Amino acid sequence: MGDVFRALADPTRREILDALFATDGQTVGELSDLIADRMSRFGVMKHLAVLEEAGLVIAVREGRSKRLFLNPVPIEQVANRWIGKYAARFTAALVGLQQHVEHPPEKDHA
Repeated sequence: MGDVFRALADPTRREILDALFATDGQTVGELSDLIADRMSRFGVMKHLAVLEEAGLVIAVREGRSKRLFLNPVPIEQVANRWIGKYAARFTAALVGLQQHVEHPPEKDHA
């Protein structure tokens, strides 16, 4: 699980995972285009290597290109191990509290 936590710790890698969640099977070039203003293709490839090593992304060769697919299983395993076991009932209450604080109910002015 250490590789998964390390992979998820970086905001660029989370952005790549979000992009694959939105449109699975993108190429390295398509993913590079998403963050071309901040990072080179080589930088994106380094992030993809970390994601592949953690098992969060599966690469499938198509001729000279590679299609990347999201593998959500390691994320589910982390959730089951940490959230499910220790804090599910508490996190539900905290989410409810956060929603109440951020969006308080309208008061009647009658």
